[in-house]
Amino acid sequence: MLRFTKKADYGLMAIHYIAAQADEETVSAKRIAEEFNIPAELLAKILQRLAKKKLIVSHNGPKGGYLLGGAPSQITVGQVVRALEGPLEIVSCMTADDCPQYLRCNLRRPVEKIQASITHLLDTMTLAELGADPVAPPAALSATR
Repeated sequence: MLRFTKKADYGLMAIHYIAAQADEETVSAKRIAEEFNIPAELLAKILQRLAKKKLIVSHNGPKGGYLLGGAPSQITVGQVVRALEGPLEIVSCMTADDCPQYLRCNLRRPVEKIQASITHLLDTMTLAELGADPVAPPAALSATR
């Protein structure tokens, strides 16, 4: 099954939330952690990685927190996922070095097409598109179910 890791999931939730709060000066890690019930230590590591890749900017001090590192229309889901997980790969055996079945594999070409489609989708979907739907706090989501 293809799925985002918790790190990628939390990272997308956090950066989407930061993008949605664009009218504020900064958004604190504590606020994001509380809003989405994300473990604070894990969120801190995620935010550090996003800041290292310049997708968000960290501000220290009493009113410190995070801002987007660029316009929501310029930051893609693919950039966020790669910043947190490294290269996007749906399988780990796409080279002869990684797979003893490489020369006989009849799935390599279809898997490459799937990989290319997923990569294209993630690299063309921006935070602005994600932001088209308002962020609902988790409490509001559970009340509607």
